[in-house]
Amino acid sequence: MSETFDLVVIGGGPAGYVAAIRAAQLGLKTAIVEKRGALGGTCLNVGCIPSKALLQSSHHYEVASHEFAHHGIKSKGFEVDLPAMMARKGKVVSELTQGIEFLMKKNKITYVAGEGVIAAAGEVQVTPAKGGAKQSLKTKNILVATGSDVTPLPGIAIDEKRIVSSTGALDLKKVPATMLVIGAGVIGLELGSVWRRLGAKVTVIEFLDHILPGMDGEVSKQMLRTLKKQGLEFKLSSKVTGAKAMNDGVEVTFEPRDGGATDKIRCEIVLVAVGRRPYTERLGLDKVGVEKDQRGFVKVDEDFQTNVAGIFAIGDVIGGAMLAHKAEDEGVVCVEIMSGQTGHINYDAVPAIVYTWPEVAGLGKTEEQLKAKNVAYKVGKFPFTANSRARTNADAEGFVKILADAQTDRILGAHIVGPEAGDLIQEVVVTMEFGGSAEDLARTCHGHPGLSEAVKEAALAALGRAIHI
Repeated sequence: MSETFDLVVIGGGPAGYVAAIRAAQLGLKTAIVEKRGALGGTCLNVGCIPSKALLQSSHHYEVASHEFAHHGIKSKGFEVDLPAMMARKGKVVSELTQGIEFLMKKNKITYVAGEGVIAAAGEVQVTPAKGGAKQSLKTKNILVATGSDVTPLPGIAIDEKRIVSSTGALDLKKVPATMLVIGAGVIGLELGSVWRRLGAKVTVIEFLDHILPGMDGEVSKQMLRTLKKQGLEFKLSSKVTGAKAMNDGVEVTFEPRDGGATDKIRCEIVLVAVGRRPYTERLGLDKVGVEKDQRGFVKVDEDFQTNVAGIFAIGDVIGGAMLAHKAEDEGVVCVEIMSGQTGHINYDAVPAIVYTWPEVAGLGKTEEQLKAKNVAYKVGKFPFTANSRARTNADAEGFVKILADAQTDRILGAHIVGPEAGDLIQEVVVTMEFGGSAEDLARTCHGHPGLSEAVKEAALAALGRAIHI
């Protein structure tokens, strides 16, 4: 391939393919290189999308099995057809990956399936996924969007059979009788919830003394109570020291984080979900002198450019919140700046969502962060038990919490535990993006009866005048 491009993107995940599309819209001749053999990255192929498909299927099963009677629907004899559930998940993934390939063609983006390596500033060499001679792509700019990989746990070998990462946990052949999840973050709790709903006894071991690290403390406490009530068991402030796979399961050893006697637990499957690390291997970054920080993240400036002119990086590989939507926004802003436009991202207005049930959504600052910085703030909180729509849906667990500046009333953060939290948080995202206040949100008319009224009431509560509580 002898043609020269304006931009070559390495990585076909949310960061990379969105950046490529925006670049093409701006008139840049663009190529995208992806070694997986399918576009969409970890998120679409073995992350966000397949996990949400299984979360939805398992939620339907749990509702049908345990909650229909409450609504006056008599039912019995439900059982899990795991192969059908997995086939549905696979179909969703396949259709979406094909959709992204169509978008590449629609936007006249050259898609090269293979492993890309930066040979020099202005050149990417690609080893084709299906074999054959290497291709050299000449380009004015290179964008690294290679995402992240599973963080390993020392002393524990992931075999994707008995000891699995999130990838293996999305493709189990049968519902395990017992599962041990190492890590009480988003991935661990979502996948633990899937298999608990389908019949597994799930135990979660977490090094910290709370679940959902980084979330507001009140949210963490609420979700711990809720998930325990649902049947998950937790061992907090605990450190896993080893895991030995056997023919009939895995023996895991752990001990109190702050010292104490070692204990053991036997289970059928162990899920290692202790986080993710940037994927920077075999990219040629060291050869061309691209700087990384001590944790391996690529260092970039405010324009997402590395220390090497013409080489940019976005998404999980540069750190910050490892979220697909954050990566997508970085891709758009990066290529707009590359094209001579201006742009920025308000990272305080990037929501984080946990798709358990109830859902969890966090935005902006937590109470703990505001207290640590001695920021004077006020709190408005409203429970879903006082929301008409939540009560009619028999789904009223949780609350909405709005944090606003004590002097200016500007919204500093929002935290939701409850039904459709991931969607409800979006109106607060928009309000924050426009620099809005709690009163702006409180004076905006909300349809009745609707779950979103809880957001309005929380904003009213921050002003000291909630109506329905």
